[in-house]
Amino acid sequence: MADENNTPAAAGEPTEGTAAAKQKTPRRKKTAAATIHAAPKAAPAKTQSTKRKIYSGSEKADLLKAISAQIAEGKGPLREVVKGAGISMQTYYLWQRHEKPVAKKNGKPAASKVAKASSGGHELAELVQLEAENQRLRLLLAEKLRAENLELRKRLGMN
Repeated sequence: MADENNTPAAAGEPTEGTAAAKQKTPRRKKTAAATIHAAPKAAPAKTQSTKRKIYSGSEKADLLKAISAQIAEGKGPLREVVKGAGISMQTYYLWQRHEKPVAKKNGKPAASKVAKASSGGHELAELVQLEAENQRLRLLLAEKLRAENLELRKRLGMN
């Protein structure tokens, strides 16, 4: 005799265990409180004060000076002073970065690094000195390669 629980059922015949497992309980309906919270909120209307303002270079410089003066006087933390000026922190840092002149790669910053580093640790001074020498050698190599390239172009008549 074959065990009834171990015999496979025919393709179209549901067994007692599978029929009970396939029946699901219906979903609960949402309550009124849940539907109120799920309702989309109306977007606030844009007013004239939220319109984006484009500042000129002199206005940017004046605002940056005013902000730095207020911070120096101790009028409050940077965040509050910048918000009081009517700009965001991101805008402040962006303007500040563009306000400062960027040092040239081939200029004298390496020499100033050596002077600053010599007061620090010995290893740091050596590292900065090696970086300055490395930069000098790269420039020398680039100059030689340009001259060689020009000579080859002349020989091939590509000028």
